[in-house]
Amino acid sequence: LTHLSFLDLSFTSSSIPQLLYNLSGHDKTISYTGCAIQLFLFLGLGGVECLLLAVMAYDRFVAVCNPLHYLVIMNPHLCMGLVLVAWGGGVANSLAMSPVTLHLPRCGHHTVDHYLCEMPALIRMACVNTTAIEGTVFVLAVVIVLSPLVFILVSYGYIIRAVLHIQSSSGRQKAFNTCGSHLTVVSLFYGNIIYMYMQPGNSSSQNQGKFLTLLYNIVTPLLNPIIYSFRN
Repeated sequence: LTHLSFLDLSFTSSSIPQLLYNLSGHDKTISYTGCAIQLFLFLGLGGVECLLLAVMAYDRFVAVCNPLHYLVIMNPHLCMGLVLVAWGGGVANSLAMSPVTLHLPRCGHHTVDHYLCEMPALIRMACVNTTAIEGTVFVLAVVIVLSPLVFILVSYGYIIRAVLHIQSSSGRQKAFNTCGSHLTVVSLFYGNIIYMYMQPGNSSSQNQGKFLTLLYNIVTPLLNPIIYSFRN
């Protein structure tokens, strides 16, 4: 939860101040360096959150399916290792995607039709055929976005099977309380991300893309602490 909170703070801090600055005055510009940093942070932090939610799903799986062995399995060393894998995977994802997106030829086009420097908007600025880059982005999105989601769904499949074997209603309620917050956060985050990054180029609706970006950049980080606070 500490890392999830830090991710939410970083997500909003990487883009919202610039957005508010652009909206508050006549200056609607951002430097190339600022745009590159924003893109790198956005892709990196998004990748980390995808992987971190998968790690949290494994934690919920162990808590429900192996409660007596939970403290032995989810020891501090394993927790730290899983978190480091999530951060490493997110940073690697950003290092792979950011340079490819930034180096696309734009033939003098300098207007980003978006609230921030996000990958789909930058791909749309390119003056060349982007089929290859979109294919690369799709493959990386499958690895970073869909693979953790499949892992989460499999984990919850085992959790549901374990819950169905619980006889008492209080036991089922306890299992639901254990997983409810995480499942809500996963639904909020992945619904937007999959729509945005599984169709990154011209095929995606620009207005819908802008709305969804604001949703997972502002609304989702706002709701996450509320969801977990209610549970606690």
